[in-house]
Amino acid sequence: MNKDKKIARGASCPVKDMGGQAVMEGVMMRSGNATAVTVRRPDGTMVTKRTPFVAPKEKHPWMGKPFIRGVVNMVTMLYFGMNTLEDSTKMLGMLDEEPTKFEKWLAKKLGKGVDKIVMAVAVVLAVILSIGLFMALPAGVESLLKGTGMSVAAYTLIGGLVKILILVGYMIAVAFVPDVRRTFQYHGAEHKSVHCYDSDLDLTPGNAQTFSRLHPRCGTAFLLIVFIISILLFLLMNIFVLKNVNNYFLRLLAHLVMLPVVAGISYEVLMGLAHSTSKAARILRWPGLQMQRLTTREPDESMLECAIVSVNVVLHGLPEHAERTPEGWAILHDYRESEKGYVPPAREETKAGEEPAPQGEAN
Repeated sequence: MNKDKKIARGASCPVKDMGGQAVMEGVMMRSGNATAVTVRRPDGTMVTKRTPFVAPKEKHPWMGKPFIRGVVNMVTMLYFGMNTLEDSTKMLGMLDEEPTKFEKWLAKKLGKGVDKIVMAVAVVLAVILSIGLFMALPAGVESLLKGTGMSVAAYTLIGGLVKILILVGYMIAVAFVPDVRRTFQYHGAEHKSVHCYDSDLDLTPGNAQTFSRLHPRCGTAFLLIVFIISILLFLLMNIFVLKNVNNYFLRLLAHLVMLPVVAGISYEVLMGLAHSTSKAARILRWPGLQMQRLTTREPDESMLECAIVSVNVVLHGLPEHAERTPEGWAILHDYRESEKGYVPPAREETKAGEEPAPQGEAN
């Protein structure tokens, strides 16, 4: 059995702290006290940046406590996820394009902070849409079914299944958008590179490509666990708290109040399943891994190179020899330029009779 099949069928992953996120034409990696974002520009070069990161639990130890850390992680990932997407857009140079008349009008009315205002509005709209689709709509379905005299277990289960069907339908639909599909490929590249790093193999596109694009710690698996945990918790709540409550808005409010509890429990379940080697854990991991088939695609070599550069940069820092953009980002032409100890060919000292290494090869 090859490694791809073994991991795809539910093998656990070593206890390491490397994780990441696909962005527009690139990959973000986070480990320890830093994050690294690498994107591939239209001219074929890779642009990478490294940002120091201090985990909330380092400042406030109580945020690292079990169950609390799940809620903190959810909020942190939402915040940094949006910032990372904005960073990748800037690094690609998309914001340097000539603004439209509407964008010029907005800039005139809102001032220099228009980008942050637009991003904030986008986040608010995304949150409203998420609450509407995954909480308000299912709560409405539950209320309607409850009015028909259906049992608590039945209408709670149907409400939960509605959430899962909406999620699956959304993932399938957005995959038809070309830019989103490419992002899903970079998502696969992120997973393969993390698998390669977790396995202590040399970080090369060839090695990374042998691994599965599915990973036990993925946020997609977390979402499925959240929905399953929410079904169980809302069943208990419907039995013991909301049994005689028919008001739709009170029931929706109860769902919103339970969200942090669901997130906290789900995070602990995800981490426990990701690092366990038991047969039961492999079985329970399987649905979450299969859900990732909707949000990942097989990457090409150039995408794997971006992911590998992000891993190297987050671990070892920006390459000192690399050319810099005005913003201080490093420009690379080959993933090997990000490896620790790499020496540019022009700086290599060659012995008599030896040819210098070709451009782009590691020392």
